[in-house]
Amino acid sequence: MRNSFDWTPYRRSTVGFDRLFDFFETSGSADNYPPFDIEKIADDHFRITVAVAGFKTDEIDITAQQNMLTVSGRKAPAKEGEERKLLYSGIATRAFERRFQLADFVRVDRADLGDGLLTIDLVREVPEAMKPHKIAIGGDMPAIEDSKKAA
Repeated sequence: MRNSFDWTPYRRSTVGFDRLFDFFETSGSADNYPPFDIEKIADDHFRITVAVAGFKTDEIDITAQQNMLTVSGRKAPAKEGEERKLLYSGIATRAFERRFQLADFVRVDRADLGDGLLTIDLVREVPEAMKPHKIAIGGDMPAIEDSKKAA
């Protein structure tokens, strides 16, 4: 069952989060394995937690590329003589790939695996030139001729 929710009222009051709402609107039809959480730790610090029970560190691949973070996992084949005879298999260990759209200037800070949860810390680092700055009104401006002489 697809959950239909109208995000229009929220789009008007959250400028700059269009991609986030696009993600929510399109994620309903995608595969929901493995489950994940996205958490805001601080203003510029976020955490993605992915439930990867049964996977080891060397069976998980994390790739950050431009504005895309890809987390994939593939179980290593059982070695000869180590096959298990399961009477019931309820722990999903199928291969997966999760993609996350990252906002501009967001980078992966670190990733850890513990207790079946993969945590990926993200940090937004806006370059100094892109940050807002105050402009003085009526301040002394250098003359155009003075700047040409200096060059």
